[in-house]
Amino acid sequence: MTLPLLEVKALRVSFAGKEVVRGIDFSIASGEKLALVGESGSGKTVTALSLLRLVQDAAISGQAIFETPGGKKDLLALPESALRGIRGRDIAMIFQEPMTALNPLFTVGDQIAEVLQLKEGFAHAASAQAAIELLASTGIAEPGRRANSFPHQLSGGQRQRAMIAMALACKPRLLLADEPTTALDVTLRGQILDLLSDLQRRNGMAVLLITHDLNLVRRFADRVAVMENGHIVEQGTVSQVLADPQHPYTRKLIDSKPVRDVVKAGVAGADSSPVMLASHLRVAYPVAVPGFRGWFKSGEFVAVKDASFSIPAGRTLGIVGESGSGKSTLALASLGLLKFSGLLQAAGQSWSRQAAANKAIRKVVQVVFQDPFSSLSPRMTVEAIVEEGLLVHEPLLTQGERRVRVEQALADVGMGEAQFPGLLRRYPHEFSGGQRQRLAIARVLIVNPGLLVLDEPTSALDVTIQKQVLGLLQRLQRERGLSYLLITHDIDVIRAMAHEVMVMKDGEIVESGLVESVLDRPQHPYTKILVAQD
Repeated sequence: MTLPLLEVKALRVSFAGKEVVRGIDFSIASGEKLALVGESGSGKTVTALSLLRLVQDAAISGQAIFETPGGKKDLLALPESALRGIRGRDIAMIFQEPMTALNPLFTVGDQIAEVLQLKEGFAHAASAQAAIELLASTGIAEPGRRANSFPHQLSGGQRQRAMIAMALACKPRLLLADEPTTALDVTLRGQILDLLSDLQRRNGMAVLLITHDLNLVRRFADRVAVMENGHIVEQGTVSQVLADPQHPYTRKLIDSKPVRDVVKAGVAGADSSPVMLASHLRVAYPVAVPGFRGWFKSGEFVAVKDASFSIPAGRTLGIVGESGSGKSTLALASLGLLKFSGLLQAAGQSWSRQAAANKAIRKVVQVVFQDPFSSLSPRMTVEAIVEEGLLVHEPLLTQGERRVRVEQALADVGMGEAQFPGLLRRYPHEFSGGQRQRLAIARVLIVNPGLLVLDEPTSALDVTIQKQVLGLLQRLQRERGLSYLLITHDIDVIRAMAHEVMVMKDGEIVESGLVESVLDRPQHPYTKILVAQD
């Protein structure tokens, strides 16, 4: 039997006396890929961070025996100076959000080179060249030019590759990967997983993958450990655990795939005029022209090219594509927030350049954003957040009438005083991610819209919460006859929610039609790639 590279025994982590990791045991061998799976709050990220003692104000006990070149050492008992030598060299970490983990004031090349200078003693010129080579090894295009880019100048996938290059700079023996693909599109997720697998085989390193995505576990890991409320409730090989789960929580995770439960196509709104209609829609951004010609004229970048679609009442149109495909730009144009050419109507009325003229349409067309924590004001109470639309669109209502409408909207999304005492006086930070998304939905429902633009409404949520929110949206569509314009990169969400789907790539609609036709019998090569990655 292979000796463990890392053996964790009775690990406990607590904050201010509250225990969040409760005496867990696991091990990982050299060259092995272990996935730590669970919902937000289960303790998986805290577990990974505590191994390198990167958790502030935490009380940590137990053992984490790591096989270093100099022999076995307990990471939790080492002095800080000794642990600093292990961090980045023997054990490296890929953090969940590269935009916040990378320093915005330095180029990615400088940040990778800094690791080599501090850990390996490289000279400045040698570290700069090595940084370019590391970027090239991750498959990033034009590594020499990208090394001189700042994090904000890179796409999500490029930033993640830069962080992987930084983590692998010293060829660590163990890599801790905390949700390395959560914010990425389905095609990029596949690329990053393939990259990690290739680098892991080449370098012979072990990988501890932190995730809530079981599809990633099936594709990447050798073994899996399932965490719930700080406990590891089940662990074993991926084939054993996922094919024959023993613990109820593991079965719950596996059964959390979105379920299709929508009004059949052709039943709702079949004979009515569309809630939204677009014909030859085009959206372009001005860009600077390099050189002498830029003195006299500017160029343009066409983000959406000749898009045409219609959304009947009570139906869902899904738009799927990778980052940069134009789907979010199309959503913003549909909300009247971007200049466009061509025809775009909502409830039979075209968007106007005059804000006052759009007031009636804005009541019909509302939006639910990807991250409810960012879209809900932290300084406003639940009552103030939900009633805000009434102050704009129905200003003659009294405070008492508004409160009745607020309570009804909250009840419609499954939130009331019985479950949440003092609900109306609470603030967004007092709720979980799924509960905040329900508040965001209540905020738009209160004005009785006809169309909701759903911009990645569940991508920031765990699989079990995602299933609950999608079920809520399906119920609201049946009861209210709502139409949805659903923006997502998740094929499972499209299968569960949409009646029709448009596939976008580089600003163009490359394929469209009924969900069953497009996803089960894709014709375009790009659609086939998306479906295959699902």
